[in-house]
Amino acid sequence: MKMPKRFRTYCPYCKKHSTHEIERVKGGKASSLTKIVRQRKRHTGIGNSGKFSKVPGGDKPTKKINVRYRCAECKKAHTRKGFRISKLDLVE
Repeated sequence: MKMPKRFRTYCPYCKKHSTHEIERVKGGKASSLTKIVRQRKRHTGIGNSGKFSKVPGGDKPTKKINVRYRCAECKKAHTRKGFRISKLDLVE
């Protein structure tokens, strides 16, 4: 999908429409403190592993991307809910 690098959209900080610049954000690292990870570590010993014995599924065909919108007037950035896309091209 081709997306312009700059376009006018609503800024929640200025509370008005202004020009925003787009930058792609890399996803963060998965936390080792999530509930499911702690459950998996707790299961030790002999016997069936239950729901942890299943083979994990494959990757989805498209990934959700995160885009950061930076306001040209107040220079603050905000993000919106990620959307599924196979490829993102930022065009002038």
